[in-house]
Amino acid sequence: MTWEGTRVLVTGAGGFIGSHLVEGLATEGASVRAMIRYTSRGDEGNLRFLDPSVRSAVEVVAGDLRDPDGVLGAATGMDHVFHLGALIAIPYSYVHPREVVETNVLGTLNVLEAARRTEPARVVHVSTSEVYGTAQRVPIDEDHPKRGQSPYSASKIGADSVAESYHRAFGVPVVTVRPFNTYGPRQSARAVIPTIVSQLLAGDRIKLGSLEPRRDFTFVTDTARGMMLAARAEGVEGLEINLGNGQEITIGELTEHLMAIVGHRLPIETDDERVRPGASEVGRLLADASLARDSLGWAPEVTLEEGLRQVVAWIADHPDLFTPDRYVV
Repeated sequence: MTWEGTRVLVTGAGGFIGSHLVEGLATEGASVRAMIRYTSRGDEGNLRFLDPSVRSAVEVVAGDLRDPDGVLGAATGMDHVFHLGALIAIPYSYVHPREVVETNVLGTLNVLEAARRTEPARVVHVSTSEVYGTAQRVPIDEDHPKRGQSPYSASKIGADSVAESYHRAFGVPVVTVRPFNTYGPRQSARAVIPTIVSQLLAGDRIKLGSLEPRRDFTFVTDTARGMMLAARAEGVEGLEINLGNGQEITIGELTEHLMAIVGHRLPIETDDERVRPGASEVGRLLADASLARDSLGWAPEVTLEEGLRQVVAWIADHPDLFTPDRYVV
């Protein structure tokens, strides 16, 4: 499968997963238009970490997903659209739920309406495992009930429903991919793995919320590869497809594992600011990714051990990006 000569739009391109997807597409020869959120600082986010030879081949456009004209302009002339743009911080959604809903739901509406008018070959809409809420059964397949346990997860449930409706009502060739907890280099300091590692490397203790939640972690290059496969696979329009390892680990076990990798131990303290409201905490996420295997030919390639070592090395090389007590997760 070659991407040579293919024109693609990636929304949310300056984000953690988005930057890796841009990198993968451009490396394989795609002509990439990277849509990032406008700031007066001209901040390109994680695109600044791309190799200069890759970055120079990427067209960057700044805008806001809530602006339909801007989204339409970005989508015009594209063969494929990857829609990753969203406000994803769960704690932020408790404080600014309206902004999160407007960006995630109306932004998705604008992307799909643009696709309806410009007719790309495929739209890959990116969801999140948070839409499932705490697992009612495991492993979680795509038929698992959805439960909005935070304004963020509710906004993504809404966005997923809009994507489904545009496929059913207007024939937009959209496929929804649903990554479970993605991790890797370039991830925000507010996420749980960088939070633990940054405190291990620079602090005298580890402050966390609950240690009991169980998560299914997938390395970022595996997640990006799944999205690329979803854009080209036959017969997947209208589907929702999980991307996950099918292995779970508690936050407490994860912390112990990272302490072993770093090579020293620190005391763990509960930080009340990092604890989600009880009814909002998602207790368990464990993926059934058999549909991804069967429909996309996808399976994770990077082990948790290998991936965590890459994260530790990245954070050690970029200490200025990670102030241990700056972010609440």
